Amino acid sequence: MQITLTAEDGHSLTAWTDGPADATRGIVLVQEIFGVNRHIRRLAGVFAAAGYRVVAPALFDRTARGTELGYTPDEVAKGRALKGTVPEAGSVLDVAAAAAALPAGAARGIVGYCWGGTLAWLGATRVPGFAAAVGWYGGGVAAARAETPRCPVQLHFGTTDASIPMPDIDAIRAAQPGVEIHIYDGAGHGFGCEERPTYSAADAALAERRTLDFLARQLG
Repeated sequence: MQITLTAEDGHSLTAWTDGPADATRGIVLVQEIFGVNRHIRRLAGVFAAAGYRVVAPALFDRTARGTELGYTPDEVAKGRALKGTVPEAGSVLDVAAAAAALPAGAARGIVGYCWGGTLAWLGATRVPGFAAAVGWYGGGVAAARAETPRCPVQLHFGTTDASIPMPDIDAIRAAQPGVEIHIYDGAGHGFGCEERPTYSAADAALAERRTLDFLARQLG
């Protein structure tokens, strides 16, 4: 179901919701550079089936409302270009608005993929109230590695991700020895997306299991 949120700066955005409205645990699910598309809605269903209330904010609403892309080269290029039009500070405010839309009193986590993986890290470091954060192949985490997370964090990376070289992952490890980092040998960027050519079913399943186990430990 789609709802409307209002961020602290007055910006109005849509969000996809799933899961029980009275859940005691909630997840902010943060999109890739392709909008709140079929893949993100499928992931919302995965977390909802595990008992979480899920809110997935439409981050492109700041500059291109209703954007939903697939994974052709042209759509990848469009997604990258659109991401560049959205201010990072605005995205963080949208994440906070999504968190505020979770059930009152629910333990809150944040999970993001690709662009959303970076924003999951920034949610952990900049947005109060999260009890756990999980980022899958967040390309901007290394640049923000000096920021201090306010909650436990789990990160997932592939060894053949052209956009996140291994030295970046090593730098994150060195800067954040308390962060749980999982590396998937031979996996590329987007290995968790069933619609991308880099999809790795085995790695995606393992990372999903680790994500759900981590959230269960941290959120109760």
